[in-house]
Amino acid sequence: MQGRTMMVAIAGAALAIGCGAARADMMHPTLGAKLSGMGEHGVVNLTADASKHQLCWTFDVMTTGITAASIRDTAGMVVAKLGSGYKAKSCGMVATQALDMIETKPGSYRIWLDTKNHPGDLRGTLFAGMAHMNHM
Repeated sequence: MQGRTMMVAIAGAALAIGCGAARADMMHPTLGAKLSGMGEHGVVNLTADASKHQLCWTFDVMTTGITAASIRDTAGMVVAKLGSGYKAKSCGMVATQALDMIETKPGSYRIWLDTKNHPGDLRGTLFAGMAHMNHM
């Protein structure tokens, strides 16, 4: 009976280690999004550092009058604010749980850029990797 208990314990530990490794493989510390709306377009690139609970971003947009940037879920609820006010390039602290969710399933989240008259004026879905501006 003790041998069986030991086998179950070892199998459980191996499964837990395997799940941790699989989860780490699914994390995406470099994310991007192509933004569009109201006749405008642009891109944003994000770099996550989970050990510091930090998310850095760089926006490349031509839109003026931007007041705020955020990451939202599919229902439009704010998951993370990108600073207290809009900055084209900066870093900020993000809750560990939010950062884990964003890195694990980036396609479930959207970037919203708000302007004075239009909340969510420019939007784009996150994806793993870098976004590049398509210049015409």
